[in-house]
Amino acid sequence: MSTILKAEDIRLAFGGLEVLHEVKIDVTEGDVTAVIGPNGAGKTAFLNCISGIYKPQYGGIEFLDREIQGLHPDRIARMGIGRSFQNLELFTHLTVTENLLVARDTHFNGGSFRSMLFWGPGLRQEIEQREEVEKVIDFFELWHVRNIRAEDLPYGQQKIVGVARAMATSPKLLLLDEPGSGLTRDEKEDLARFLLRLRYDWGVSILWVEHDLQMVLDLADRIHVLQMGTCIADGTPEEIRNHPDVVKAYVGG
Repeated sequence: MSTILKAEDIRLAFGGLEVLHEVKIDVTEGDVTAVIGPNGAGKTAFLNCISGIYKPQYGGIEFLDREIQGLHPDRIARMGIGRSFQNLELFTHLTVTENLLVARDTHFNGGSFRSMLFWGPGLRQEIEQREEVEKVIDFFELWHVRNIRAEDLPYGQQKIVGVARAMATSPKLLLLDEPGSGLTRDEKEDLARFLLRLRYDWGVSILWVEHDLQMVLDLADRIHVLQMGTCIADGTPEEIRNHPDVVKAYVGG
């Protein structure tokens, strides 16, 4: 399989604080690639570099063999990178369906005025985008909450809606920032099932930041371990499970 994302020697600093130091992470097309590490390791900062929120001082990021470092976040999203957020970032006053429709905005053509006209091309686009949203609602089994405002959902369901909204953009690469945090065991089992179906049924490549080490070991194809902004190990789940630096980082010397 080919490499869908390549990050080389990423360095990111805020003032005198270096957050990422020469981080190198590749994502193979069709794989689930995980990034793990203690709090403050730089995991979310790395995702922010990929999605254009942060601009590294050094290094390069290629997506589908195109350099994306320095591009605006909306352009990166249009290229096929979807993102869920650790802190949800849902539109809480909107329903589940409306949140997913917002994510389809990049697929409307012809300008805002044309999109507001519900006849001719505008109407056809509205129908097409709603059909795509229906597919996502069906996939994530959100039928029963589709017309409920995001703020009225339990936290675990909001996390799933966050992943669904990222998928509503029809990405080739899905960035997930700790989707399992705060979930119950049953909710994590549902999340695991959705991740596997995304990979095998929809063929989506996934770059997944997660704290639940056992969940990562069970689902990921390859794992990168960050500690204090530096990649201390990468390999298969079995290699990571027995890596001395990883054991030391998680359970101490």
